[in-house]
Amino acid sequence: EVQLVESGGGLVQAGGSLRLSCAASGFIFDDYVIGWFRQAPGKEREGVSAISSTEGSTYYADSVKGRFTISSDNAKTTVYLQMNSLKPEDTAVYYCNADRGWGHTYWGQGTQVAVSS
Repeated sequence: EVQLVESGGGLVQAGGSLRLSCAASGFIFDDYVIGWFRQAPGKEREGVSAISSTEGSTYYADSVKGRFTISSDNAKTTVYLQMNSLKPEDTAVYYCNADRGWGHTYWGQGTQVAVSS
């Protein structure tokens, strides 16, 4: 059974930090690009960051560049999103996604991040 389990969300003041974790199981971790998406109330889901553990490549949305860092622990099949200098506009439900194309995509249940001003 494929599972993506997010954790680490919470309430933080503007300027603070959180680290999200996505623990993956049930599929070949190295075959997938793991990404973080977020969805704020009334808005569409948007891509935040992604990592390919085999290629070592990363992606960041412009809105989080320089503040967020994605990393992967392949031995633990876990991907992390370190979020620093958080802003109120970062408030959203954050979802972990695993994708290798051709319709092979999986989603976690999401973790809430709330940033107060």
